[in-house]
Amino acid sequence: MYDFMEADMDLILWRHADAVDGSPDMGRELTTKGHKQAAQVAAWLNARLPKNAVILVSPAQRAQQTAKALGRPFETIKKIAPGADAMNVVLAAGWPDAGGCVVIVGHQPSLGQTAALLLCGAESDFSIKKGGLWWLTNRVRQATQQTMVRAVMTPELA
Repeated sequence: MYDFMEADMDLILWRHADAVDGSPDMGRELTTKGHKQAAQVAAWLNARLPKNAVILVSPAQRAQQTAKALGRPFETIKKIAPGADAMNVVLAAGWPDAGGCVVIVGHQPSLGQTAALLLCGAESDFSIKKGGLWWLTNRVRQATQQTMVRAVMTPELA
């Protein structure tokens, strides 16, 4: 585990795990595979997250079920529901001023666009695999603010 005190803020963009197709979209649940993916990534995260990490979750059922695999309290945030734009995700997280560690459990293409915006300064269609995550860190080094990728994880690697 690395020293969280050296980073101003960590932001983890965690895409919900595999879900059934159908409608209504907000009620789609995780598949058996999705529950397994969520558990694998949650175990990997729980070994690395600080105890005071803030977990923010889309109201969609599949995101709620993914977040529950962490076994930690979380807050449901409507503005990161399916179809959210990258700026709403950034604002919900409080990036980079909130400090600490924030986990967003949400959807594509919103999360991939958020990663692109924070890393490249413009939205693009970065892809985050179902159940996978991107861990970004904002830090200041020699008076320069930097956004760096700390980890990219998929359920198969967890």
